[in-house]
Amino acid sequence: MSLQSALIGFLISKMLPTPLSPQEIILVQATATATGTMPLAAGFVGILPALGLIDEERDGTPPIHLSWMAGIGWSCAVAFFGVFLSPPIRKQVIIEEELAFPSGTATAQLISVLHKLPPPDTSVRRRNGYQQIEDQEAGDDEDTLHSQETRPAEETTPLRDPEIVPSAGWHELVWSFFASALLTLAAYFFPVIFAIPIFGNYLAREWLWSFTPSFSYVGQGIIMGFPTTLSMNLGMLVGWGMLSPIAKFSGWAPGPVGDMTKGSRGWILWVCLAIMCADSLVSLLPVVWEFVVDIVVRMRHGSLAQAEDKGNGETETVDRLVPGRWVLFGFCASVAIGIFLVWLVFGHEGIKPAATFAGYIIGGFLSILAVRALGETDINPVSGLGKISQLFFAWIQPGNIVANIIAGGVAEAGAQQAGDLMQDLKTGHLLGAAPRALFYGQLIGSVVSIFVTTTAYSLYMRAYPIPGPSFPAPTAYVWLSFARLLRDGQLPPNSSIFMIIFAAIFGLVAALKFYATKKQIWWAKWIPSGVAFAIGFLNTPSFSIARLIGGILEHVFRTRYARSKGDIRLIVIASGFVLGEGVTSVVSLILRTFGIGVASCWGCGQSGICGGCSA
Repeated sequence: MSLQSALIGFLISKMLPTPLSPQEIILVQATATATGTMPLAAGFVGILPALGLIDEERDGTPPIHLSWMAGIGWSCAVAFFGVFLSPPIRKQVIIEEELAFPSGTATAQLISVLHKLPPPDTSVRRRNGYQQIEDQEAGDDEDTLHSQETRPAEETTPLRDPEIVPSAGWHELVWSFFASALLTLAAYFFPVIFAIPIFGNYLAREWLWSFTPSFSYVGQGIIMGFPTTLSMNLGMLVGWGMLSPIAKFSGWAPGPVGDMTKGSRGWILWVCLAIMCADSLVSLLPVVWEFVVDIVVRMRHGSLAQAEDKGNGETETVDRLVPGRWVLFGFCASVAIGIFLVWLVFGHEGIKPAATFAGYIIGGFLSILAVRALGETDINPVSGLGKISQLFFAWIQPGNIVANIIAGGVAEAGAQQAGDLMQDLKTGHLLGAAPRALFYGQLIGSVVSIFVTTTAYSLYMRAYPIPGPSFPAPTAYVWLSFARLLRDGQLPPNSSIFMIIFAAIFGLVAALKFYATKKQIWWAKWIPSGVAFAIGFLNTPSFSIARLIGGILEHVFRTRYARSKGDIRLIVIASGFVLGEGVTSVVSLILRTFGIGVASCWGCGQSGICGGCSA
């Protein structure tokens, strides 16, 4: 959400008598990010649908469907945990280690382009109103400044095309928004538009090979980039083009292909889970190792206490920082209130208060790992971290699927929020926004998101089956399947050998990717991402193909048509695509709520996969 929020905030501010400053734009996007994080952090796309999929005969407990009020309680329980984790971690990862946080840095660069500012300095430096860092660093800054003053003007002036900023405005945003909105509305009334059987009706009906020409998916592919979308589609080809037919024809998954219990979609889900866990584990090991070594070295040299006495190289004045007592009180209060609310919503039989407390503690440690991984790779491995938490709770409260899912969700919420909000703090650090102001924005966004997210989810649940054809919620099956595995230890026939093979392969791939990235080898970005590859298994082909189109457009534009590195025209268009479908989906929700359905199911009778008609 960071890039889109910053862009929309800037464009709207141009209509105000006094446009917002870069620091105010950062506050806008930080608040928006905190609001947009809630559906993921609170598990509205995974945890809650998973609880609704529980089978009483198989799992020993009835499915859980939260009411609106219960959803508010659950959201309040996890909404603030990660926000209070961010300020104390910020000093270590942003100030001392200067981790890259690529998305946060990209947002700072976008804001500097929009305001026609020099590109942000990505190193720790002195700024007006900031504390003295070190005498040596001050000398380095003076030398740098002197060297810049002696260079020709063309070497010190950032490469900016003056036409880029004006053109990257309402015109591109408006036409891309309405194009996406009109296509989405047309697909609501004629569902076959988003379920095109590109390889024939048989493959579309029996093997789920269809194409969804969603502009939103294309826009997401543009934002994700070509390497990531390529990894997703490689996973799609292996999962749906190879393993799915193997499982079906071998009799290991005899049910319909799309069935998550007896079909090949449920069978390849386990291979997907193995890839995610292996990739996350291998990616986290170096982070954990470096963290432990750093702590040991500091303790040996007694530098921890000294660093505290010196302010630990902090670049901000005290009045701009979040006071430590706020963090301590807020963290303790959010944990205490969260434990009570989880007990109130799910009851003692669902999860014991002591287990919920353990979930918060585990979530705190996992958040540190998530932030460090995100800072280095721009990937928040919450899926793998959630599985680590589930492993712990298979021992803490064994045999209880509900407790396993809920506790895993609590831990994942902290990691998700802390990671996403740290990107905002990185943006603020680069452009001089006060951490305290961003903290306020994150709290405000979190409060608003509790009501917005819960209300929207309740409305969608009334209008659509979730999981269902329109909203498959594939991660819900991951959560439930892993909880069942930890309780029963049963895997689908012959899936274990494929899980071991793919886990070993992508463990090695993740290690190679980490090494190549660390050495800054040019081909590192072309090594497949294990998480992105696994997502190709998780989603049906219709979700991945359109994103690949967006990734290809991004690659072609960046390599052939971009006027400079600061050319944001394609990002503007991608944002319009995503926003257009997002806004129109609310219109579709209202139409369905009032009983206004599709206009024609032409074409869906043959393919049988149109969500609008089958729902």
